[in-house]
Amino acid sequence: MFIIEPILAILAALLISHFLMAHTTIPTGSMIPTININDHMIINRIPYYYRNPERGELVIFRYEGQNLIKRVVGMAGDIIDMEGGRVYINGEEFDELEYINTPNTTYPQFIKYPYTVPENSYFVMGDNRENSGDSRSFGAVTRADIIATGGYRIYPFNNLGWVR
Repeated sequence: MFIIEPILAILAALLISHFLMAHTTIPTGSMIPTININDHMIINRIPYYYRNPERGELVIFRYEGQNLIKRVVGMAGDIIDMEGGRVYINGEEFDELEYINTPNTTYPQFIKYPYTVPENSYFVMGDNRENSGDSRSFGAVTRADIIATGGYRIYPFNNLGWVR
């Protein structure tokens, strides 16, 4: 009888962390100032069971065996271009001032521009545009690779709250 309760607790924890939410620690500064190195977050897997990511939203996705967190900039079919440190989506300048540290610092990296985001994919970038490996380097991220949305910061304690 004593062994059933711990087994059920472990099973419940595994199901919750695999299907609903999980804890993650941020290893790099690619999302500064929104998220800092060593911030701890609870990420939310639930929304992407019933909807797709939206422009401006933080997403967690699998890339080369790692979970990365970036911001959705481009949606399937969008034409992304970069000029003078600015990002253009379908010919219109994308307003990023709300979440990036240094305006006009977004420069192309390895992919060729203008870049059309493939079907069922998203163009993602870190908020720290000067120090982020993102879609400018590896191209768009497929919808199947996106596993969660940014969630609730649980550490450091002086910065608790939803991350947007």
